[in-house]
Amino acid sequence: MTITLQSSHQKLVKLTKLLTSYVNNGRHHQALTLFSQMFAAPDLALDPFAFPLALKSSAALRLPSTVASLHTHSLKSGFLSNPFISSSLVDAYGKCASLTDARQVFDESSERNAVVWNAMISLYSHSNDIANALKLFELMDVPSTESSYNPIIAALSESEDSSGRAIEFYNRMRASGLRPNLMTLLALLPVCLSLGSLSSIKEIHGYGFRSCIHRNAHLGSMLVEAYGRCGCLVYARNVFDHLSDRDVVVWSSMVSAYAFHGHANNAMHVFREMESNAVRPDGIMFLAVLKACSHAGLADDALRYFEVITKVHGLEAGSDHYSCLVDVMSRAGRVCEAYDILMNMPVKATAKAWGALLGACRKYGEVKLAEIAARELFAIEPENSGNFMLLANTYAAAGRFEEAERLRRLMEERRVMRAPGSSWVLSRDDMPYSAQC
Repeated sequence: MTITLQSSHQKLVKLTKLLTSYVNNGRHHQALTLFSQMFAAPDLALDPFAFPLALKSSAALRLPSTVASLHTHSLKSGFLSNPFISSSLVDAYGKCASLTDARQVFDESSERNAVVWNAMISLYSHSNDIANALKLFELMDVPSTESSYNPIIAALSESEDSSGRAIEFYNRMRASGLRPNLMTLLALLPVCLSLGSLSSIKEIHGYGFRSCIHRNAHLGSMLVEAYGRCGCLVYARNVFDHLSDRDVVVWSSMVSAYAFHGHANNAMHVFREMESNAVRPDGIMFLAVLKACSHAGLADDALRYFEVITKVHGLEAGSDHYSCLVDVMSRAGRVCEAYDILMNMPVKATAKAWGALLGACRKYGEVKLAEIAARELFAIEPENSGNFMLLANTYAAAGRFEEAERLRRLMEERRVMRAPGSSWVLSRDDMPYSAQC
C-alpha cells in the first residue's frame, strides 16, 4: 500500500512538472488536455499546485466556462481556502470574464493573504480603474508588498492626469520600507521623462546601480532614451557602454538619442558598430537612422539606408519610414524627388509626409507642388489651420497676394480656427498672409 501511494505521488509530481512546463512555454491547449487527464485519473489525488496552472492556461485562452468549471472543482475539493488558488481564480476571472466576477471571488475568499489582495489590485490597475485599485489598496488588512504598489504606479504612470501621483506613490512605497524592484523602475521612468525631471531619472539610475539591476537591457534602453530626450548624451552613452547585453532595442535607443539632437555622425557610428556586432536591425532602428539623416540633411545616405531595409534585411518599410524619407528629401530641397516618393509609396501617405513636402515648398518657392500638397492636407486635416497658412505663406512669398486673400476667406467660410501663435498680417500692398509670432 505504501509503495502504491509513493508511486502515485511520484507520478503526480512528474505530471505537475510537465504541466508547469506547458504553461510556462505557452502551450496552453496541451496544458489543459494534460490537466483533464490528471483530473480523470483514478489513482491521482490532485493537490492545490495543479489548479492554479490550469487556471492560468484557461485565462490565457480566454475560456470563462473552463474557469467556472475549475472554480466548481476547487470548491468541491476544499481548495478555495488556499490563497494561491483564490488569487489564481481572481486573476483568471478578471482576464477572461469580468471584474465583477473576480471581485465576487475575492470577497468570498476566506483566507486573503497579500497575493490575493495583489491579484485584485492588479486587475483594477490593468483595467485603468485606478479609483478602485487605490480604494482596495487602502483597505488591505495584511502588510503590502512591492506587488501591491507596482501595478498602481504603472497605472498612474500611464494616465496623463495622474502621472505626478505615480511619483508620490513611489515615495510612499519607499517610506514604507519596501525596496522598489525592476518593475517599479520601468513603470516610473516614463513619468520622469514626461515631467522632464532629470533629477528623478538620475535617482532611478542611481537606485538601479545600487540594487545591481541597472544592467538589465530593458531598463538600460529606457535610461538611454530618457537621458537622450533630456539632452544628456554623455549620461546616455555611459549607460549604453556599461550594458553587457545590448539587444536591438538598446542600440536603437542610442541611435535615436543622437539623432534627436542632430548628432548624425555619432548616430551612424553607433549603427555601424551594431552591424559589426552582428545585431540584426529592425524597423525601429532604421527609422532612427533615417531621422538622423533627416537632421543632418544626408539625403543620399537616407536613400541608401532605405534600400537596405528591404533589399538587404528583407524588412517591410512602413508609413513612418516613407514619411521620414520624404522629410529628408524635402529638407534637402529635393522636393520633386520627395513628391515622386509620395506618389509611388505602397502605403497611404500621411499628413506628416504631405506636411513635410508643403513646408519645403514654402521654403524653396515651389508653388505648384505646394498647391498639390495642400489639397491633400485639406482633405486629411480639414480643420488644421497650419496647412492653410503654409500655403498662404508660399503664395505671399511668390507675390501672389490675391491667392493668399482667397485662402483667408476660405478659412472663414469653413470656420477653420487659426492656431495660437500665428496671425494674419499685412504686406506692403495691404494683402494678408500668415506669419508665425
